[in-house]
Amino acid sequence: MLMMVARIGEVAQTLEQEQVDCFISEITRAERIFVVGAGRSGFVAKSFAMRLMHLGFTSYVVGETVTPAFHESDSLIAFSGSGTTKSVLEACETTRQIGGHICLVTGTPASPMMDLADCVVLLNTEEQGSHVGPDHFDLRQLRGEHRSISAACTPLGTLFETAAMIFADSVISALIEMKHCSIEEIMERYTNMQ
Repeated sequence: MLMMVARIGEVAQTLEQEQVDCFISEITRAERIFVVGAGRSGFVAKSFAMRLMHLGFTSYVVGETVTPAFHESDSLIAFSGSGTTKSVLEACETTRQIGGHICLVTGTPASPMMDLADCVVLLNTEEQGSHVGPDHFDLRQLRGEHRSISAACTPLGTLFETAAMIFADSVISALIEMKHCSIEEIMERYTNMQ
């Protein structure tokens, strides 16, 4: 755990404030926020959408049955370590066609998603995915072809996913301060159906 904490600290040190400012600006500007990710990055995206809802933002998860149509006044926040995951890339391409804004949180400095994004937060995890076969996340997972060649202390994309989760929670903390949200106000939006 200490090795992972040290690596996350190194990633945090490489964050560019301009990218973070752009990310927060896009969130506050958007009429509605849609999030997308695949696999464990998808769990990070869903967690972020939930926290945005707790703060009073209108947020949705791409692919859920209750997700409405995307409009040009909306923003898509994509979480993708590689920047090439097919389902996430397709969501970015659709967003671009509609005319909405795209924010990308990634661990890869050059990718097709980066070319589409209005705002990019690069989490410098220096992980390179390695796989064989079709470049489709779900198929690679089913075939056992997705693997990481990252350091042993952060296997299988863990460093990006963990850094993305900490980054997302840090953004939530900043938004709480910006919106002057009280804990009581946030708690009122917690689900009471569990």
